[in-house]
Amino acid sequence: MTKELKQEYTLRISQANKTQLITILYEMVLLYIDEAEEALDADNRMEYKSAIRKIRGCMNELTASLNFDYELAQNFLQLYLYVNRELVKASSHNDRENLEHVRQVIDQLHKAYEQIEAQDTSGPVMGNTQTVYAGLTYGRNTLTENIADPSANRGFCV
Repeated sequence: MTKELKQEYTLRISQANKTQLITILYEMVLLYIDEAEEALDADNRMEYKSAIRKIRGCMNELTASLNFDYELAQNFLQLYLYVNRELVKASSHNDRENLEHVRQVIDQLHKAYEQIEAQDTSGPVMGNTQTVYAGLTYGRNTLTENIADPSANRGFCV
């Protein structure tokens, strides 16, 4: 993941509600699958294993976020466990097929959560974050981000 993407995800996470956080995690899994496939194409096993570890980290976060007060959480748990099994197979066999199984599951969940996201009107999970304004400046096609009130107490509240 590039530095710019990390900054973008950090900004999105700091301003996201609960549903958007799940959507972001799905997007990150899909991004790491792309990285794993690129590493396979380059025959770079270290990068491949690193990408698989990052996917598993995202899956652990998704699993930890399940609320078992709802029956649907059991279905999500089964899907996440399936994805983890496929990741173990992909890691041990250095196989693209298992990654494609993971991509299919996560892609469908991502599409579903994008639709749910439009209906979620709750506020951001994090409070007391800095406001960032982004836009084109007088520079030649450069994007500048300005932080409002940088001297304010900006400790994150969850």
